[in-house]
Amino acid sequence: MGRLFGTDGVRGVANAELTPELAFHLGWAAAYYFSKEFSENHPPVFYIGRDTRVSGQMLEAALAAGICSAGGQAVLLGVVPTPAVAYLTREHGAQAGVVISASHNPYADNGIKFFAGTGYKLPDAVEGELEDLVMVDKDAMQRPTGTRVGFISQRHDMLGEYIDYVLSTIDIDIDFRKLKVVVDCANGAAFEAAPAAFKRLGANVIVLNNRPTGVNINENCGSTHLEQLQAAVLEHKADLGLAHDGDADRCLAVDENGHVVDGDQIMLICALELMQQKKLVNDTLVVTVMSNLGLHQAIKRAGGKVEITPVGDRYVLEAMLEKGLVLGGEQSGHIIFTEHSTTGDGLLTALQLAAALRKSDKVMSELANVMTRFPQLLVNVRVAAKEGWQGNAAIQAAIKAGEAELGENGRILVRPSGTEPLIRVMAEGPSQADLDRIVHKIAAVIKEQQG
Repeated sequence: MGRLFGTDGVRGVANAELTPELAFHLGWAAAYYFSKEFSENHPPVFYIGRDTRVSGQMLEAALAAGICSAGGQAVLLGVVPTPAVAYLTREHGAQAGVVISASHNPYADNGIKFFAGTGYKLPDAVEGELEDLVMVDKDAMQRPTGTRVGFISQRHDMLGEYIDYVLSTIDIDIDFRKLKVVVDCANGAAFEAAPAAFKRLGANVIVLNNRPTGVNINENCGSTHLEQLQAAVLEHKADLGLAHDGDADRCLAVDENGHVVDGDQIMLICALELMQQKKLVNDTLVVTVMSNLGLHQAIKRAGGKVEITPVGDRYVLEAMLEKGLVLGGEQSGHIIFTEHSTTGDGLLTALQLAAALRKSDKVMSELANVMTRFPQLLVNVRVAAKEGWQGNAAIQAAIKAGEAELGENGRILVRPSGTEPLIRVMAEGPSQADLDRIVHKIAAVIKEQQG
Protein backbone atom coordinates (compact mmCIF):
# COMPACT_ATOMS: atom_id res chain seq x y z
CA MET A 1 0.00 0.00 0.00
CA GLY A 2 1.38 3.44 -0.96
CA ARG A 3 1.45 6.46 1.28
CA LEU A 4 -2.10 7.51 2.18
CA PHE A 5 -1.39 11.12 3.07
CA GLY A 6 -0.45 13.51 0.29
CA THR A 7 0.44 17.18 0.63
CA ASP A 8 -3.06 17.98 1.89
CA GLY A 9 -4.46 14.91 3.59
CA VAL A 10 -5.94 11.76 2.08
CA ARG A 11 -7.67 12.33 -1.27
CA GLY A 12 -9.32 10.32 -4.00
CA VAL A 13 -12.54 9.60 -5.83
CA ALA A 14 -15.19 9.21 -3.13
CA ASN A 15 -16.49 5.66 -2.65
CA ALA A 16 -13.87 4.28 -5.05
CA GLU A 17 -10.46 5.34 -3.68
CA LEU A 18 -11.59 7.22 -0.59
CA THR A 19 -14.12 4.69 0.70
CA PRO A 20 -16.27 4.77 3.86
CA GLU A 21 -14.24 1.80 5.06
CA LEU A 22 -11.04 3.84 4.78
CA ALA A 23 -12.75 6.79 6.50
CA PHE A 24 -13.79 4.48 9.35
CA HIS A 25 -10.23 3.19 9.75
CA LEU A 26 -8.83 6.75 9.69
CA GLY A 27 -11.30 7.78 12.40
CA TRP A 28 -10.44 4.74 14.50
CA ALA A 29 -6.70 5.30 14.04
CA ALA A 30 -6.95 8.98 15.01
CA ALA A 31 -9.02 8.25 18.13
CA TYR A 32 -6.69 5.43 19.16
CA TYR A 33 -3.61 7.59 18.60
CA PHE A 34 -4.89 10.61 20.52
CA SER A 35 -6.45 8.50 23.32
CA LYS A 36 -2.96 7.45 24.43
CA GLU A 37 -2.61 10.86 26.08
CA PHE A 38 -5.93 10.76 27.96
CA SER A 39 -7.63 8.73 30.64
CA GLU A 40 -10.83 6.72 30.17
CA ASN A 41 -12.74 9.52 31.88
CA HIS A 42 -11.49 12.08 29.35
CA PRO A 43 -11.69 10.55 25.87
CA PRO A 44 -10.30 12.48 22.89
CA VAL A 45 -12.64 14.97 21.18
CA PHE A 46 -12.65 15.57 17.42
CA TYR A 47 -14.28 18.51 15.63
CA ILE A 48 -15.38 17.47 12.14
CA GLY A 49 -16.33 19.85 9.34
CA ARG A 50 -17.10 19.20 5.69
CA ASP A 51 -17.85 20.95 2.43
CA THR A 52 -20.99 20.47 0.33
CA ARG A 53 -20.04 17.40 -1.77
CA VAL A 54 -22.67 14.69 -2.03
CA SER A 55 -20.17 12.19 -0.55
CA GLY A 56 -19.47 14.35 2.50
CA GLN A 57 -22.18 12.93 4.75
CA MET A 58 -21.24 9.34 3.88
CA LEU A 59 -17.61 9.94 4.82
CA GLU A 60 -18.58 12.00 7.87
CA ALA A 61 -20.75 9.15 9.19
CA ALA A 62 -18.01 6.57 8.63
CA LEU A 63 -15.28 8.76 10.13
CA ALA A 64 -17.40 9.53 13.21
CA ALA A 65 -18.23 5.84 13.63
CA GLY A 66 -14.54 4.99 13.58
CA ILE A 67 -13.82 7.63 16.21
CA CYS A 68 -16.62 6.34 18.44
CA SER A 69 -15.49 2.73 17.95
CA ALA A 70 -12.14 3.67 19.51
CA GLY A 71 -13.80 5.56 22.36
CA GLY A 72 -13.53 9.11 21.01
CA GLN A 73 -16.16 11.84 20.79
CA ALA A 74 -17.12 13.33 17.41
CA VAL A 75 -18.50 16.87 17.24
CA LEU A 76 -20.10 17.36 13.83
CA LEU A 77 -19.90 21.00 12.75
CA GLY A 78 -21.67 20.39 9.43
CA VAL A 79 -20.75 22.47 6.37
CA VAL A 80 -18.14 25.00 7.53
CA PRO A 81 -14.95 26.51 6.06
CA THR A 82 -11.74 24.57 6.65
CA PRO A 83 -10.24 27.40 8.76
CA ALA A 84 -13.33 27.32 10.99
CA VAL A 85 -12.45 23.75 11.96
CA ALA A 86 -8.87 24.79 12.77
CA TYR A 87 -10.07 27.76 14.83
CA LEU A 88 -12.79 25.93 16.78
CA THR A 89 -10.52 22.94 17.47
CA ARG A 90 -7.90 25.20 19.02
CA GLU A 91 -10.33 27.51 20.78
CA HIS A 92 -12.26 24.70 22.52
CA GLY A 93 -9.33 22.47 23.37
CA ALA A 94 -10.29 19.52 21.18
CA GLN A 95 -7.60 16.93 20.55
CA ALA A 96 -7.89 17.24 16.79
CA GLY A 97 -9.96 18.68 13.97
CA VAL A 98 -10.91 16.87 10.78
CA VAL A 99 -11.99 18.36 7.46
CA ILE A 100 -13.79 16.33 4.80
CA SER A 101 -13.13 18.18 1.55
CA ALA A 102 -11.23 18.04 -1.73
CA SER A 103 -10.94 21.83 -1.92
CA HIS A 104 -11.03 23.01 -5.55
CA ASN A 105 -11.26 19.49 -7.05
CA PRO A 106 -14.39 18.28 -8.90
CA TYR A 107 -17.35 17.14 -6.81
CA ALA A 108 -16.71 13.40 -7.30
CA ASP A 109 -13.41 13.70 -5.40
CA ASN A 110 -13.17 14.08 -1.66
CA GLY A 111 -10.53 14.18 1.03
CA ILE A 112 -9.85 13.87 4.75
CA LYS A 113 -7.27 16.04 6.49
CA PHE A 114 -6.45 16.50 10.15
CA PHE A 115 -5.55 19.45 12.34
CA ALA A 116 -3.79 19.03 15.67
CA GLY A 117 -5.29 20.55 18.81
CA THR A 118 -3.09 23.59 18.18
CA GLY A 119 -4.99 24.32 14.96
CA TYR A 120 -1.98 23.48 12.78
CA LYS A 121 -1.87 20.60 10.30
CA LEU A 122 -0.42 17.34 11.62
CA PRO A 123 3.33 16.80 11.18
CA ASP A 124 4.42 14.16 8.65
CA ALA A 125 5.57 11.89 11.46
CA VAL A 126 2.11 11.80 13.05
CA GLU A 127 0.48 11.17 9.67
CA GLY A 128 2.90 8.26 9.28
CA GLU A 129 1.80 6.80 12.63
CA LEU A 130 -1.85 7.14 11.62
CA GLU A 131 -1.11 5.27 8.40
CA ASP A 132 0.48 2.45 10.39
CA LEU A 133 -2.58 2.28 12.65
CA VAL A 134 -4.94 2.14 9.66
CA MET A 135 -3.22 -1.13 8.67
CA VAL A 136 -3.50 -2.73 12.13
CA ASP A 137 -5.86 -5.70 12.50
CA LYS A 138 -8.61 -4.09 14.60
CA ASP A 139 -10.19 -7.48 15.46
CA ALA A 140 -7.09 -8.41 17.44
CA MET A 141 -7.38 -5.31 19.63
CA GLN A 142 -9.59 -4.72 22.63
CA ARG A 143 -12.61 -2.55 21.81
CA PRO A 144 -14.24 -0.17 24.30
CA THR A 145 -17.69 -1.24 25.44
CA GLY A 146 -20.49 0.13 27.61
CA THR A 147 -19.97 3.71 28.72
CA ARG A 148 -16.53 3.77 27.09
CA VAL A 149 -18.00 3.74 23.58
CA GLY A 150 -17.77 7.21 22.05
CA PHE A 151 -20.67 9.41 21.01
CA ILE A 152 -21.59 12.02 18.41
CA SER A 153 -22.97 15.55 18.85
CA GLN A 154 -24.21 18.03 16.23
CA ARG A 155 -22.93 21.62 16.58
CA HIS A 156 -23.48 23.57 13.37
CA ASP A 157 -24.33 26.56 15.54
CA MET A 158 -20.60 26.98 16.22
CA LEU A 159 -20.21 28.47 12.73
CA GLY A 160 -21.47 31.73 14.24
CA GLU A 161 -18.58 31.72 16.69
CA TYR A 162 -16.10 31.51 13.82
CA ILE A 163 -17.82 34.38 11.97
CA ASP A 164 -17.65 36.49 15.12
CA TYR A 165 -13.94 35.77 15.36
CA VAL A 166 -12.96 36.70 11.80
CA LEU A 167 -14.98 39.91 12.08
CA SER A 168 -13.06 40.77 15.25
CA THR A 169 -9.79 40.87 13.28
CA ILE A 170 -10.66 44.07 11.41
CA ASP A 171 -10.81 47.65 12.65
CA ILE A 172 -14.30 48.39 13.97
CA ASP A 173 -13.96 52.04 12.89
CA ILE A 174 -13.92 51.17 9.18
CA ASP A 175 -17.19 52.08 7.45
CA PHE A 176 -18.30 49.31 5.06
CA ARG A 177 -21.75 50.75 4.35
CA LYS A 178 -20.64 52.28 1.04
CA LEU A 179 -18.94 49.08 -0.14
CA LYS A 180 -20.71 47.10 -2.85
CA VAL A 181 -19.23 43.63 -3.04
CA VAL A 182 -20.02 40.51 -5.06
CA VAL A 183 -19.22 37.26 -3.23
CA ASP A 184 -18.89 33.95 -5.11
CA CYS A 185 -19.24 31.08 -2.64
CA ALA A 186 -18.42 28.33 -5.20
CA ASN A 187 -21.45 26.39 -3.92
CA GLY A 188 -19.04 25.24 -1.25
CA ALA A 189 -18.18 25.64 2.41
CA ALA A 190 -18.37 29.47 2.33
CA PHE A 191 -22.02 29.58 1.24
CA GLU A 192 -23.29 30.63 4.69
CA ALA A 193 -20.30 32.28 6.35
CA ALA A 194 -19.05 34.66 3.63
CA PRO A 195 -22.35 36.46 2.87
CA ALA A 196 -23.22 36.60 6.58
CA ALA A 197 -19.90 38.26 7.50
CA PHE A 198 -20.14 41.04 4.93
CA LYS A 199 -23.81 41.67 5.67
CA ARG A 200 -22.92 42.03 9.36
CA LEU A 201 -20.52 44.81 8.36
CA GLY A 202 -23.30 46.67 6.58
CA ALA A 203 -21.90 46.17 3.08
CA ASN A 204 -24.15 45.93 0.03
CA VAL A 205 -23.67 42.24 -0.82
CA ILE A 206 -24.53 40.46 -4.06
CA VAL A 207 -24.16 36.69 -3.56
CA LEU A 208 -23.33 34.14 -6.26
CA ASN A 209 -23.32 30.34 -6.06
CA ASN A 210 -24.65 29.89 -2.53
CA ARG A 211 -27.10 27.10 -3.36
CA PRO A 212 -25.15 23.84 -3.12
CA THR A 213 -26.74 20.69 -4.49
CA GLY A 214 -23.95 18.27 -3.63
CA VAL A 215 -22.75 18.10 -7.22
CA ASN A 216 -22.28 21.75 -8.20
CA ILE A 217 -19.35 22.65 -5.92
CA ASN A 218 -16.65 24.49 -7.96
CA GLU A 219 -18.69 23.96 -11.14
CA ASN A 220 -17.79 26.91 -13.39
CA CYS A 221 -17.63 29.12 -10.31
CA GLY A 222 -15.47 30.10 -7.39
CA SER A 223 -11.77 30.90 -7.34
CA THR A 224 -10.93 28.52 -10.21
CA HIS A 225 -13.57 29.96 -12.59
CA LEU A 226 -13.75 33.74 -12.19
CA GLU A 227 -15.68 34.62 -15.37
CA GLN A 228 -19.08 34.68 -13.68
CA LEU A 229 -17.77 36.89 -10.88
CA GLN A 230 -16.14 39.27 -13.35
CA ALA A 231 -19.41 39.68 -15.25
CA ALA A 232 -21.39 40.23 -12.05
CA VAL A 233 -19.01 42.94 -10.80
CA LEU A 234 -19.47 44.85 -14.05
CA GLU A 235 -23.24 44.29 -14.15
CA HIS A 236 -23.77 45.54 -10.60
CA LYS A 237 -21.07 48.23 -10.79
CA ALA A 238 -19.53 46.76 -7.66
CA ASP A 239 -16.39 47.99 -5.92
CA LEU A 240 -14.99 44.52 -5.41
CA GLY A 241 -15.58 40.87 -6.28
CA LEU A 242 -14.46 38.01 -4.03
CA ALA A 243 -14.27 34.31 -4.89
CA HIS A 244 -13.70 31.32 -2.61
CA ASP A 245 -12.81 27.74 -3.40
CA GLY A 246 -14.73 24.67 -2.29
CA ASP A 247 -13.47 24.56 1.29
CA ALA A 248 -13.06 28.34 1.66
CA ASP A 249 -9.39 28.42 2.63
CA ARG A 250 -8.59 30.54 -0.45
CA CYS A 251 -9.72 33.85 -1.84
CA LEU A 252 -9.18 35.60 -5.16
CA ALA A 253 -10.61 38.99 -6.12
CA VAL A 254 -11.86 41.07 -9.05
CA ASP A 255 -11.48 44.85 -9.26
CA GLU A 256 -14.18 47.36 -10.25
CA ASN A 257 -13.22 46.95 -13.93
CA GLY A 258 -13.68 43.19 -13.85
CA HIS A 259 -9.94 42.46 -13.84
CA VAL A 260 -8.58 39.60 -11.75
CA VAL A 261 -6.68 40.44 -8.57
CA ASP A 262 -4.69 37.31 -7.80
CA GLY A 263 -3.10 36.04 -4.60
CA ASP A 264 0.16 37.89 -5.28
CA GLN A 265 -1.66 41.21 -5.59
CA ILE A 266 -3.80 40.51 -2.53
CA MET A 267 -0.69 39.71 -0.48
CA LEU A 268 1.01 42.86 -1.71
CA ILE A 269 -1.99 45.07 -0.80
CA CYS A 270 -2.19 43.51 2.67
CA ALA A 271 1.59 43.67 3.15
CA LEU A 272 1.73 47.37 2.27
CA GLU A 273 -1.15 48.04 4.68
CA LEU A 274 0.69 46.18 7.45
CA MET A 275 3.91 48.03 6.65
CA GLN A 276 2.04 51.32 7.00
CA GLN A 277 0.85 50.18 10.43
CA LYS A 278 4.40 48.96 11.22
CA LYS A 279 2.98 45.47 11.81
CA LEU A 280 4.76 43.55 9.02
CA VAL A 281 7.54 41.87 11.00
CA ASN A 282 10.96 42.61 9.44
CA ASP A 283 9.03 44.15 6.53
CA THR A 284 9.07 40.62 5.08
CA LEU A 285 6.46 38.75 3.07
CA VAL A 286 6.69 34.97 2.59
CA VAL A 287 5.82 33.62 -0.89
CA THR A 288 6.46 30.49 -2.95
CA VAL A 289 8.56 30.11 -6.08
CA MET A 290 5.34 30.53 -8.11
CA SER A 291 4.87 34.18 -7.14
CA ASN A 292 5.25 36.70 -9.93
CA LEU A 293 8.48 38.65 -10.36
CA GLY A 294 6.38 41.80 -10.28
CA LEU A 295 5.52 41.12 -6.64
CA HIS A 296 9.19 40.96 -5.73
CA GLN A 297 9.85 44.26 -7.46
CA ALA A 298 6.89 46.02 -5.82
CA ILE A 299 7.82 44.90 -2.30
CA LYS A 300 11.42 45.96 -2.88
CA ARG A 301 10.31 49.42 -4.08
CA ALA A 302 8.30 49.80 -0.88
CA GLY A 303 11.33 48.96 1.25
CA GLY A 304 10.26 45.43 2.05
CA LYS A 305 11.73 41.97 1.50
CA VAL A 306 10.51 38.61 0.22
CA GLU A 307 11.20 35.19 1.71
CA ILE A 308 10.84 32.41 -0.90
CA THR A 309 9.70 28.82 -0.18
CA PRO A 310 8.82 25.75 -2.27
CA VAL A 311 5.23 25.42 -3.48
CA GLY A 312 2.79 24.44 -0.74
CA ASP A 313 1.16 26.23 2.17
CA ARG A 314 2.92 24.02 4.70
CA TYR A 315 6.31 25.36 3.52
CA VAL A 316 5.04 28.94 3.69
CA LEU A 317 3.79 28.37 7.23
CA GLU A 318 7.02 26.64 8.33
CA ALA A 319 9.07 29.65 7.18
CA MET A 320 6.68 32.09 8.87
CA LEU A 321 6.76 30.27 12.20
CA GLU A 322 10.52 29.72 12.10
CA LYS A 323 11.23 33.43 11.55
CA GLY A 324 8.27 34.92 13.40
CA LEU A 325 6.73 36.44 10.25
CA VAL A 326 3.07 37.40 10.02
CA LEU A 327 2.00 37.31 6.36
CA GLY A 328 2.58 34.80 3.60
CA GLY A 329 0.86 32.73 0.99
CA GLU A 330 0.45 31.58 -2.55
CA GLN A 331 -0.57 33.09 -5.85
CA SER A 332 -3.62 30.80 -5.75
CA GLY A 333 -5.08 32.91 -2.94
CA HIS A 334 -4.14 30.60 -0.06
CA ILE A 335 -2.96 33.30 2.35
CA ILE A 336 -1.96 33.01 6.00
CA PHE A 337 -2.14 35.76 8.63
CA THR A 338 -0.36 34.14 11.58
CA GLU A 339 -1.53 36.87 13.96
CA HIS A 340 -5.08 35.62 13.43
CA SER A 341 -5.00 32.10 12.03
CA THR A 342 -3.05 28.84 11.92
CA THR A 343 -3.90 28.09 8.30
CA GLY A 344 -5.05 29.74 5.08
CA ASP A 345 -8.41 31.44 5.56
CA GLY A 346 -10.37 32.71 2.56
CA LEU A 347 -12.92 34.69 4.56
CA LEU A 348 -10.28 36.29 6.76
CA THR A 349 -8.33 37.23 3.62
CA ALA A 350 -11.44 38.69 1.99
CA LEU A 351 -12.16 40.82 5.06
CA GLN A 352 -8.58 42.06 5.33
CA LEU A 353 -8.56 42.99 1.64
CA ALA A 354 -11.90 44.79 1.89
CA ALA A 355 -10.71 46.64 4.98
CA ALA A 356 -7.53 47.78 3.18
CA LEU A 357 -9.68 49.00 0.28
CA ARG A 358 -12.01 51.00 2.51
CA LYS A 359 -9.12 52.56 4.44
CA SER A 360 -7.30 53.62 1.28
CA ASP A 361 -9.92 55.94 -0.28
CA LYS A 362 -8.85 54.39 -3.61
CA VAL A 363 -10.48 51.96 -6.00
CA MET A 364 -9.31 48.34 -6.11
CA SER A 365 -7.60 48.68 -9.49
CA GLU A 366 -5.34 51.42 -8.07
CA LEU A 367 -4.28 49.18 -5.18
CA ALA A 368 -3.72 46.16 -7.43
CA ASN A 369 -1.78 48.07 -10.09
CA VAL A 370 1.00 48.98 -7.68
CA MET A 371 2.34 45.65 -8.90
CA THR A 372 3.16 45.05 -12.57
CA ARG A 373 2.41 41.45 -13.44
CA PHE A 374 4.94 39.79 -15.71
CA PRO A 375 3.26 37.50 -18.25
CA GLN A 376 2.96 34.01 -16.81
CA LEU A 377 1.61 30.80 -18.30
CA LEU A 378 0.72 27.65 -16.38
CA VAL A 379 -0.25 24.43 -18.18
CA ASN A 380 -1.38 21.30 -16.33
CA VAL A 381 -0.40 18.06 -18.07
CA ARG A 382 -2.47 15.02 -17.04
CA VAL A 383 -0.15 12.03 -16.73
CA ALA A 384 -0.32 8.32 -15.99
CA ALA A 385 2.54 8.63 -13.48
CA LYS A 386 4.08 11.66 -11.79
CA GLU A 387 7.22 9.77 -10.80
CA GLY A 388 10.38 9.70 -12.89
CA TRP A 389 10.00 12.91 -14.87
CA GLN A 390 13.07 14.49 -13.27
CA GLY A 391 15.30 11.75 -14.69
CA ASN A 392 13.72 11.69 -18.13
CA ALA A 393 16.30 12.91 -20.67
CA ALA A 394 13.73 14.14 -23.22
CA ILE A 395 11.82 16.18 -20.63
CA GLN A 396 14.99 17.70 -19.18
CA ALA A 397 16.25 18.60 -22.66
CA ALA A 398 12.97 20.38 -23.45
CA ILE A 399 13.16 22.35 -20.18
CA LYS A 400 16.79 23.36 -20.78
CA ALA A 401 15.98 24.50 -24.31
CA GLY A 402 13.19 26.71 -22.99
CA GLU A 403 15.41 28.15 -20.26
CA ALA A 404 18.11 28.94 -22.81
CA GLU A 405 15.59 30.79 -24.97
CA LEU A 406 14.26 32.89 -22.07
CA GLY A 407 17.71 33.57 -20.65
CA GLU A 408 17.85 36.03 -17.74
CA ASN A 409 14.54 37.62 -18.72
CA GLY A 410 12.38 34.79 -17.46
CA ARG A 411 12.16 31.42 -15.77
CA ILE A 412 10.59 27.97 -16.08
CA LEU A 413 9.23 25.91 -13.20
CA VAL A 414 8.09 22.29 -13.62
CA ARG A 415 6.61 20.39 -10.69
CA PRO A 416 4.12 17.60 -9.97
CA SER A 417 0.79 18.38 -8.33
CA GLY A 418 0.55 17.24 -4.73
CA THR A 419 -3.11 16.24 -5.01
CA GLU A 420 -3.85 15.29 -8.65
CA PRO A 421 -2.22 13.21 -11.44
CA LEU A 422 -0.79 16.32 -13.05
CA ILE A 423 2.61 17.78 -13.86
CA ARG A 424 2.48 21.57 -13.91
CA VAL A 425 4.60 23.61 -16.34
CA MET A 426 4.94 27.32 -15.57
CA ALA A 427 6.98 29.93 -17.42
CA GLU A 428 7.38 33.64 -16.83
CA GLY A 429 8.87 36.25 -19.12
CA PRO A 430 8.34 39.45 -21.12
CA SER A 431 6.53 37.92 -24.15
CA GLN A 432 3.25 36.00 -23.83
CA ALA A 433 3.67 34.56 -27.33
CA ASP A 434 7.09 33.15 -26.47
CA LEU A 435 5.77 31.69 -23.22
CA ASP A 436 2.89 30.01 -25.03
CA ARG A 437 5.20 28.36 -27.53
CA ILE A 438 7.83 27.29 -24.97
CA VAL A 439 5.39 25.95 -22.37
CA HIS A 440 3.33 23.95 -24.84
CA LYS A 441 6.47 22.45 -26.35
CA ILE A 442 7.58 21.23 -22.89
CA ALA A 443 4.03 20.06 -22.06
CA ALA A 444 3.88 18.01 -25.28
CA VAL A 445 7.11 16.22 -24.39
CA ILE A 446 5.85 15.48 -20.87
CA LYS A 447 2.59 14.13 -22.26
CA GLU A 448 4.47 11.92 -24.71
CA GLN A 449 6.88 10.60 -22.06
CA GLN A 450 4.59 10.33 -19.00
CA GLY A 451 1.07 10.21 -20.43
